[in-house]
Amino acid sequence: MAYRAPLTNHHADGSPCPAEHKHTSSCKPLHPDCPGRAYTQAICTCGGWEMKQSGKGYVNESRRRHLASHPKEPKVLRDLLRLDGS
Repeated sequence: MAYRAPLTNHHADGSPCPAEHKHTSSCKPLHPDCPGRAYTQAICTCGGWEMKQSGKGYVNESRRRHLASHPKEPKVLRDLLRLDGS
């Protein structure tokens, strides 16, 4: 199984901060309706890992390390799954 851990950004009230809400490098919102990104979260589909921190880069690096810790599927199996639509 190919695991995923998508990054999601959130406002302080827990609501999602959509991709259209651009921010400066210091996380200040550029979108007029955005209260600001409070944290970034990643949850792995394996069910055994999640992270929620204010630093987007830190969450992304930890997410990559976690995903790399999962065993890789053989290429033949990946190709079969892709053909099957799974």
